[in-house]
Amino acid sequence: MTALRARVTALRVMVFGAVLATGLASAPGLRAEEPQWRHGLSLMGSVKYPADFKHFDYVNPKAPRGGVLRMSAEGTFDSFNAILPKGSAAAGIGLLYDSLMASAYDEISTEYGQIAEAVKFPDDFAWAAYRLRAGAKWHDGTPITPEDVVWSLEKLKDLSPQQAFYYRSVVKAEVTGEREVTFRFDQTGNRELPQIVGQLTVLPKHWWEGTGPDGQKRDIGKTTLEPPLGSGAYKIKSFDPGKRVVYERVKDYWGDTLPVNVGQNNFDEIRYDYYRDDTVELEAFKGDQFDVRFENVAKNWATAYKFPAVEEKRVVLEEFAQRGSGVGLGFVMNLRRAKFQDPRVRLALNYAFNYEEVNRTTFFGMYERVNSYYFGTDLAAKGQPAGTELEILQEAKTKGPVPEEVFTKPFANPVAADQTQERNNLREALRLLREAGYVTEGTRLVDAKTKEPLRIEFLINSPTAERYVVPYRQQLAKIGIDLTVRSVDASQYSNRVRSRDFDMIYSGWGQSLSPGNEQQDHFGSAAADRQASSNYAGIKNPAIDYVIQRVIYAKDRAELEAATRALDRLLVWNHYVVPGWTYRFTRLARWDRFSRPETLPYYAEPQFPTIWWWDAEKAAKTGSR
Repeated sequence: MTALRARVTALRVMVFGAVLATGLASAPGLRAEEPQWRHGLSLMGSVKYPADFKHFDYVNPKAPRGGVLRMSAEGTFDSFNAILPKGSAAAGIGLLYDSLMASAYDEISTEYGQIAEAVKFPDDFAWAAYRLRAGAKWHDGTPITPEDVVWSLEKLKDLSPQQAFYYRSVVKAEVTGEREVTFRFDQTGNRELPQIVGQLTVLPKHWWEGTGPDGQKRDIGKTTLEPPLGSGAYKIKSFDPGKRVVYERVKDYWGDTLPVNVGQNNFDEIRYDYYRDDTVELEAFKGDQFDVRFENVAKNWATAYKFPAVEEKRVVLEEFAQRGSGVGLGFVMNLRRAKFQDPRVRLALNYAFNYEEVNRTTFFGMYERVNSYYFGTDLAAKGQPAGTELEILQEAKTKGPVPEEVFTKPFANPVAADQTQERNNLREALRLLREAGYVTEGTRLVDAKTKEPLRIEFLINSPTAERYVVPYRQQLAKIGIDLTVRSVDASQYSNRVRSRDFDMIYSGWGQSLSPGNEQQDHFGSAAADRQASSNYAGIKNPAIDYVIQRVIYAKDRAELEAATRALDRLLVWNHYVVPGWTYRFTRLARWDRFSRPETLPYYAEPQFPTIWWWDAEKAAKTGSR
């Protein structure tokens, strides 16, 4: 999962309490209650870096620049429009743009100014104002303006249902000064909102409303293969539609010396070549057709990297710890389908999955099974609820259904360490299914009333998924459930998941160390029927909605942790997924042509390629490309 890469995607941020980021110096005599301009914002109290910091500790400020980095992507692309939910945007398109704020990866949920030099907001978080840098400009030399910021937010909300949901509490953005834009919110007390708008990708209004080379007016509501104007460290140099896109470093990049950028963006060119599937991509890497491969398949890591270049140490295999995020994932059932409405059916499907056998035979014993939606973090529920967590759960029970097990025991997956346990698990699965109204007729499990067989279609977009789906199909067949595997290409898969046209998929949710408003998109009732939301399962539970609000409006870190653990219990005990597996390291295979700082960011190793650089001496030893 991509995301499941993380690039988990965008770092979630919140600001707690009165102890916030140190800011730019305030004028003498400023009233205490008047908002002060700040250079950074953090969840954890004071920010690490002062207003006059020169660069992040995890970069090499003297990193050499040059070289071409060759990356890979799977499938194809048909657009350079990064904000539309339709179409397939080109890999690396985010290199073109800067945001108001930039994340620090050696701190939890902390941001510093990029396009914006400062931010301020009142104690009740009813609004937030950002002051733009005087030198911020687009690649054509035009200044980045507050009007660009306002227009970008409006277009994101107009054209992307997911972004409209994410920014729905931002009811207005307005120009309030020559270089100032103010966002107004529809609520108070939501400490995350100032930093949510700080993550906004700013787009050039004048370019998108202008005329293209063909003489036609551009339309940001449509896909396009015209290279767009950006403001970031890179721009598009060339491309072959659907096959390749090449980015080149902007030599006069306006933000090159900003503290949040020093020591980064060191490659002269970054090239993405597209491959039709993972098998072809792996062979291309072995043949030195591209430089770096993030390996997500345990079998490949164990068996596929035994070729001469590895033995000669011209290819380096490394693993990097994942500390800055957690994950919840598994076989996601579509609750919009009647057959998955009964939680006993969902639990039975977990009992029928022999994870231990799959991990042994397919994953080479490398993985851990997930038992939390925040697995790998201190936010995962443990033991029995107590204190504030228990109080939150008791209050949630007055809002909607809460399984009794939430209060009585910690969640654990069924285990099938041997054949006896496997048979016992299958018996328990059958017992649950019969309680839910199914009976066995011949070799099939059917609904006792309608006589409809229990059939499940598992939607996949990669042949590698068959390695764990096929054993699951064999297990389900033992109790009379017919599981079919439907393999489609990446574009079809995205469209079907977006439109909720599936029974079951393998997917999940990347989680930061500071959950917040995004939980509504993951698990909230309002997102269940909205296409392109990350509420893949279609969860509609008022008890969960209530606890999500407790997460968002937590007054301090202790309450946030208690509320998140309460949410975790509700999610796992409702059996919305058959829990999957994870590996708490990032596997990176690379041709030895690059170097990196001695100290990598603690919460985001390896940060490739952002803080790495081309090493000409190593490249000469490794061989020509």
